[in-house]
Amino acid sequence: MPSLSPYKSELDYGYAPGVFPAMECLLHRPECARRVLLHSKAAGTEGAEKLTALAARLHVRVEEADKALARISGKDNCFAAAVFTKFEDALAQDAPHVVLHHPSDQGNVGTILRTALGFGVEDVALIRPCVDVFDPRVVRASMGSLFSLRVKVYEDFDAYLAEHPGRMLYPFMLDGSRSLPDVLAGPVPAAWTLVFGNEGSGLPPEFARMGQPVRIPSNEKIDSLNLSIAAAIGIYGFTQAFARGKA
Repeated sequence: MPSLSPYKSELDYGYAPGVFPAMECLLHRPECARRVLLHSKAAGTEGAEKLTALAARLHVRVEEADKALARISGKDNCFAAAVFTKFEDALAQDAPHVVLHHPSDQGNVGTILRTALGFGVEDVALIRPCVDVFDPRVVRASMGSLFSLRVKVYEDFDAYLAEHPGRMLYPFMLDGSRSLPDVLAGPVPAAWTLVFGNEGSGLPPEFARMGQPVRIPSNEKIDSLNLSIAAAIGIYGFTQAFARGKA
């Protein structure tokens, strides 16, 4: 591997900055872990010792790399990172999906990945143009949840539909939509797809003709919810409704 430099999308590897994201990489994608970087200030801490012990069991190289950590994180307080080979997964056909259409904020995407995993949704699609899911800001915002999920990036939404035909789609938008409580009062299929649009522009109008558009009701004091908040509400609502239907 060449000397470590700030992250670039064209690299075939990425960084998981932070002790916990690095641990998640080694625990859930050990075959992708190339090496572990530790800051000299982390020596003797509980997190560093756990990370070092796990790396030793997996035969992953550990090295002290203060300057490299500062370069790849852009911060002086990053005390660990995992270097990992990028990966791509096929989404499960019979499981719930979350689709992010043209997301542009790394923090939002990372937060949504963490939220999806927390509520038991393990399949996430991103539609280009979109943020780089391996950007260290995404990985860190996800707290390493990326490594426990099946994530795939598609060139356009048609490519997603071609690979996953016949699914019930729930685009989150205002046009032609029903309120979330009304939608969840009815039956929820096992293989649902929630679709969320760009932070600024939302979903294009044609999504109003796909599946059942959904809106999250709110009062008139705000015009919209943050993308990660809207996704959290939607994911939680659908997972709970499906769980009730199974009971």
